[in-house]
Amino acid sequence: MASPAPALKLPFDVAAYDGAPIITERLVLRPLGDSDVADVWEYQRLEEVLRFIPWPRRTAEEGAEHTRKRAGMRTVTADGDAVFFACVLPDEASLFGDGGGRVIGDVMLRLSDAGNADVEIGWVFHPDYAGRGFATEASAAVLALAFTVLDAHRVHAQLDPRNTASAALCERLGMRHEGTTRETFYDKGEWSDSAFYGILRSEFDAR
Repeated sequence: MASPAPALKLPFDVAAYDGAPIITERLVLRPLGDSDVADVWEYQRLEEVLRFIPWPRRTAEEGAEHTRKRAGMRTVTADGDAVFFACVLPDEASLFGDGGGRVIGDVMLRLSDAGNADVEIGWVFHPDYAGRGFATEASAAVLALAFTVLDAHRVHAQLDPRNTASAALCERLGMRHEGTTRETFYDKGEWSDSAFYGILRSEFDAR
């Protein structure tokens, strides 16, 4: 029996989530914004965060520019486009001082292959909030959005296999380890491998 052809629901614009964010048990997920610079810098600058992701070491000014650049990416239309959801802990005050909750991490969706409805998910969180399930809670909500709103056929994650915390998160999300490629990127003075995890829409629905 033939499978239906993939048909992502594009364009996808995060503007709809400015006024109606995703609410999870403990978090508010909304589009990353310019006002999140201070909160994001608190984890963007940490060596333990930079160790496993291909972000260069930045000054505070460079970090602010990087956050504003990501915040400006609000529409997914073609391969390579990405959007970012700030993960807000409403019970803690933002370092920006605007009275809002604190951004403790962010989750990305990037369109890898529109023709095959393949979407990449990625995340970064402040290590002070590790071990409490926040990353799982937020990533699970964004993964669900990828399947139920964008109508993805497959969602995958790419990570440094030494990042065992992210590998474990992939498995909690129901993703399978699909393989590891050796020394695929050079960053911070060393070669790093890339581990690939993925989950299909049929597997997501079965969960």
